Amino acid sequence: MTDTEDRARTPLLTLITLEAVDKDYQVAASRRSPDHHAGPGLRLAVVGVVAAFAVLVTVAAVQTSQNADVNDASRSSLIERIESRRDRVNSLQKEIAGLRSDNQDAEDRLRSLGTQYADAQTRRASLAALTGFDRVRGDGVRVRMDNPPYADENSSIRDADLALLANALWGAGAEAIAINGQRLTAASGIRNSGLAIEVHGIGIAPPYTVTAIGDQRNLSANFVDSEAGLQLIGLTEQYGYSYDMENVDDLRLPAAPASLRALRSATYEPKPRIKGGGTP
Repeated sequence: MTDTEDRARTPLLTLITLEAVDKDYQVAASRRSPDHHAGPGLRLAVVGVVAAFAVLVTVAAVQTSQNADVNDASRSSLIERIESRRDRVNSLQKEIAGLRSDNQDAEDRLRSLGTQYADAQTRRASLAALTGFDRVRGDGVRVRMDNPPYADENSSIRDADLALLANALWGAGAEAIAINGQRLTAASGIRNSGLAIEVHGIGIAPPYTVTAIGDQRNLSANFVDSEAGLQLIGLTEQYGYSYDMENVDDLRLPAAPASLRALRSATYEPKPRIKGGGTP
């Protein structure tokens, strides 16, 4: 077996120790003369140096082994923490995706509710205008009626005359009517209180101005052709009332008093529920 093969099979720690001892001997031999013989003290010193070096190498090997164990433990702990954080990140990403989907659904519902709200507001405004509880503006006609100069209690304009005029305008196609600034509704009352006429309990005095919003092209013609309109014209001729109707391009009618919205003899009754959660 050659020296190279022996060297290859020798453990690394042993090889380092032997080579260190050989080099120490070579250094010592080079310092003494050929005929000089090493004394016991020199041999002890060499042995001590070799022993100290061996101890250092051993300690280094042990420390290296311990550090390797610590490094392996730290690496395993780090890998475990990375895997734990990766799982946490995946969980948070799934949660974010779910929240994003919920947010999109909420935005869709909000848009749908916004559309429904806008439709409801439009319908409310339309109903308020038709029922008289909202201000309106548009073209239409203005009718003025007044008592004759010689009028007395029996020849003055009565509540029934104004009611006949309003009904004739409704029948001719009027969409909104006001008498002396008092908007008429389905709950409006035109009543005589002595010689005075009241609308909504508010007294009005002649001359009476009745404004009606509607299609000018048909409103006047339909009024004259209606039975109520002809009857009113007959009354004006019989009692000498002054009467005048004109088209107006821009009429503004106020809203009726809010107090008329309250129901006095009726209450809301919800629809009865049927089996299955629906309504009939």
